[in-house]
Amino acid sequence: MPPLGPLDAPLLIAGLAPGLKGANASGRPFTGDGAGPLLFGTLTELGLASRPVPVRIGDHPSTLRADDGLQLHGCRISNAVKCLPPENKPLPAEIRTCNRFIAAEITAMPNLRVIVALGKVAHDAVLMALGRKASSARFAHAAEHRLGDYMLIDSYHCSRYNQNTGRLTAPMFRAVFEQALHLVN
Repeated sequence: MPPLGPLDAPLLIAGLAPGLKGANASGRPFTGDGAGPLLFGTLTELGLASRPVPVRIGDHPSTLRADDGLQLHGCRISNAVKCLPPENKPLPAEIRTCNRFIAAEITAMPNLRVIVALGKVAHDAVLMALGRKASSARFAHAAEHRLGDYMLIDSYHCSRYNQNTGRLTAPMFRAVFEQALHLVN
């Protein structure tokens, strides 16, 4: 799954992996599944994304398509795992194998200052990519971790499951990105 957004962005959003009915089917991260409207709707509200018909948090996932004109501004999205994992749960070997891609992404972003990790798998993948042990920074929603030149901010993943169970609400998710924008500016 290729990344999305400008390489010169100061903010990187680290996702988990392509979803079967989402990115794996559409070819674009967070497009076509239940996580997309919350992510792209939040980014749109904060000026980090735009398209001819703005994305709203309550939109149906089918309103997002790879050819809908969506553009990211000041942020980039990449995944910890690049291919569809079995049962949508990446195995440790897949995470290790794909880690070189997220590491290369971080290195290639000259203005990168803040990384938002969507879920513990993405959090741990970022730590691994930066040569840190998982125990060096504990995952917790809205936690900030200074990692050398970068600030890592954790968020629960914006999956439909987390939304439906109330583990992650739209205001909680927005607060993480407001926190990230505050650190970028």
